[in-house]
Amino acid sequence: MTDQRWPWPGGAATGIGSLPGTDIAEAQRIVLGELPDLPHLPELPARGPGADLIGRTGGLLVELPVELYAGRWRIAPRPGKDLRRARDLMERDLDQLAEQAEQYAGPVKVQAAGPFTLAASLELPIGGRLLRDPGAVRDLAGSLAEGLRGHVAALARRLPHASVLLQLDEPSLPAVLAGRVPTESGLGAYRPVEAEVARALLRGVIEAAGVPTVVHCCAPDVPLELIRTAGAVGVALDLALVTDLDPLGEAIDAGFGLLAGAAPALPPPAGRAPTSAQVADRVRRVWDQLGFPRRRLAEQVVVTPACGLAGATPAYAREVLAACRDAGRRLAEE
Repeated sequence: MTDQRWPWPGGAATGIGSLPGTDIAEAQRIVLGELPDLPHLPELPARGPGADLIGRTGGLLVELPVELYAGRWRIAPRPGKDLRRARDLMERDLDQLAEQAEQYAGPVKVQAAGPFTLAASLELPIGGRLLRDPGAVRDLAGSLAEGLRGHVAALARRLPHASVLLQLDEPSLPAVLAGRVPTESGLGAYRPVEAEVARALLRGVIEAAGVPTVVHCCAPDVPLELIRTAGAVGVALDLALVTDLDPLGEAIDAGFGLLAGAAPALPPPAGRAPTSAQVADRVRRVWDQLGFPRRRLAEQVVVTPACGLAGATPAYAREVLAACRDAGRRLAEE
């Protein structure tokens, strides 16, 4: 294998998405400084509604406006102030990235909620999640597909020398497939979405985006085969949650990329971030258990924190990103 197969350079590291704080200029300086080989567009949920995962992605939807109601995002009859805020925050973030990285010529990663996490989170105007209505889920996936196409194009215009890597955040996907998303009463759960339906809708979103796409899922039962056959080039997961290595090994053997979450997103009790040697050892240990040659590791694997860093302190977040960066370089030198 060569690094030309992957939409990232060998030995790369990146963040999952979120960071602490409210200053987007500072957050992007940190990302560009600590993750020079695969920076990402940081998300700052501490800025409030519209900066959170669901509101941020809701702002990208086409002809499907969203609004806040009783602290939850729902489909709205018409665009309003909540949607304008979400879109204004995204525009500000893209403009700030363009200002700081105008001449950047490598890959850059952007994140958005995937269609099933959106469907499990957004509410219908009449109540209940979109997940209850298969037709609404299809419409949502189509709206998201078109919105992501435009989002990727907007980023490409601002960074004409860069290549875009898209990350779809799907923490709810396993629960959606298993019928474990609870109804509002908490007394029942929504019907499971069939795997073939999920695969087709996810494939439509990935194809519409038109750029290499990875799916992030911070759950112990990531549906790796579904994600791979939907057209994703890789998966981002928390290594600590992988209980069965066989499906992961099969996916990697089939040419799937891995964004390996190897550093805790929150400080451990001792309060110290892991060293780059510890992070590299965590990735190396799993890779060796899978039985693949070391020469493939740095090409096929990107080192990341286990999840987003919004709940960490700014100092810890910076230390973790630096540890992931140096761990990737260690692995590339072996």
